[in-house]
Order: sequence, then C-alpha cells, then structure tokens
Amino acid sequence: MAGYDDQTKRIGDGGWPPAGRPASTPQINVARLWSGGVATAVVAALIGLVGLLIVRVLLQTVPGAANAAEFNDSGAIFICSTAAVAALVATGLVHLLLGTPRPLAYFGWIVGLLTAIAVVVPFLSSRQILTSVALAVIHLVIGIAIGSLVTGAAAAATRRPPVRSGYDQGWDDRRY
Repeated sequence: MAGYDDQTKRIGDGGWPPAGRPASTPQINVARLWSGGVATAVVAALIGLVGLLIVRVLLQTVPGAANAAEFNDSGAIFICSTAAVAALVATGLVHLLLGTPRPLAYFGWIVGLLTAIAVVVPFLSSRQILTSVALAVIHLVIGIAIGSLVTGAAAAATRRPPVRSGYDQGWDDRRY
C-alpha cells in the first residue's frame, strides 16, 4: 500500500481502522448463574449453622449468654434461612445488574454496604456485648461468602461476545 506506514501515529487508541465496535450486551447463562446462587444459599445457611454451633460452645462458659434467644434452635433456623434468602436475593440483584456497565463493581459495593449494615445492627439492641459480637462476626462471614460466591457465579455465567475488528466489518484503509 502506497503511503501507509505502520510506524505512524494512528487516530484514537485503537488506530485506524478502529479496533472494533463496543461489544454488545453480555450473554448470560441463566441456569449457571442461578445454580451458583442456589449453591451459595446452601453455603450461606451452613455458615450460619456452623457459626451458631461454635458460638454455643464458646458461650457456654459465659453466665447468661448461653441462653440467648439468638442461639437457640429457632434462632438458628432464622439465621440460616435468612442467610439462604439473602444469597438468593443477591443472585437476583446481580442478574439485574448484569445489564449495567461494570456490574460486578456495583454488586460489590451493594453487598459490602449491606454486609456492613448487618454487622452493625446487632449492636443497636440491648443484647449483651458478647452476643452482639458473635452475631456480628457470623453476619460478616456470611456477607463475605455471599459476595464472593455470587460474584464468582456471575463471572462464570457471563460471556461477552467477541469484539470484532474493524477489518471484519468491511473497513478498508486503502481509501484513506
């Protein structure tokens, strides 16, 4: 090609012809996303159960704390079922956000802030401080697990279409 030099400055960051058009919306494997969400719900519920069992053992030596309502069987069912529902809601949220720019960044911020709220809430009641600390730690671990597992499921279930180069779209730099 006459007058064409690969070493010359090209227009824009992708050169000329343009490197490609922006990718269209991502393709989402919905079954993969939601199966990851259900698996996350099971993991979150089990984290709640394991956390409560550990707290029951540790607080048996503290007078009055071992009988706290949060650590009896109905409290365990409440925490485990709430953790599972939170994981499913997080999966729905990330599914909704996958159409936004940088969806996992938004999702990370939302889950992080909701986890911070869940950690602080036990301290806003008249519970014993050890009970509040135990609940806050359980909430923190559940929130971290939900955030990381749902993010991983969303990343694994999302595929961006390949960006086609300008040459594939009929660009012809010989005329310019």
